[in-house]
Amino acid sequence: MAVAFLLYVFAEIAAIWAVGSTVGVLGTLGLLLAGAFIGSWLARREGAKAMRAFMDAARAGQPAEKELTDGMLVGLGGVLILVPGFVSDVLGLLLMLPPSRAVARRLWLKRMEKRAVRFANQRRGPVMVVDSEVVPEAPRRQEQPTVIEGRIVEN
Repeated sequence: MAVAFLLYVFAEIAAIWAVGSTVGVLGTLGLLLAGAFIGSWLARREGAKAMRAFMDAARAGQPAEKELTDGMLVGLGGVLILVPGFVSDVLGLLLMLPPSRAVARRLWLKRMEKRAVRFANQRRGPVMVVDSEVVPEAPRRQEQPTVIEGRIVEN
């Protein structure tokens, strides 16, 4: 994780250096500020759209995993846009645009599904599936707890 953060910092510095060499210091600052303003406007618009979609799905009694994930990705995109730098702005804008957000949503949901299955198997152990039905384990015999006789000494 530390290596990924270090690579990100180097990529941001390289991008700012390249843009600064091309358009100058004031142009670079202007582009960073314009990206922040446009990104915050876009984040507010897309966030409101995701919230309306979530509320509509909730009122209709439908599962709202798509709308909830969209809202989370829009929020992440907004945070990335507010972080100074061109690489984070591009990643944030990609999360704001619906087509690239759909790709990120599919990847995120697939990852969470795998993690949920792995977590469930850690908690209850491996399960057996026969003809698409989960077969419960044989009930485990409850052992009597070990009782240690003694007395409590208070100081």
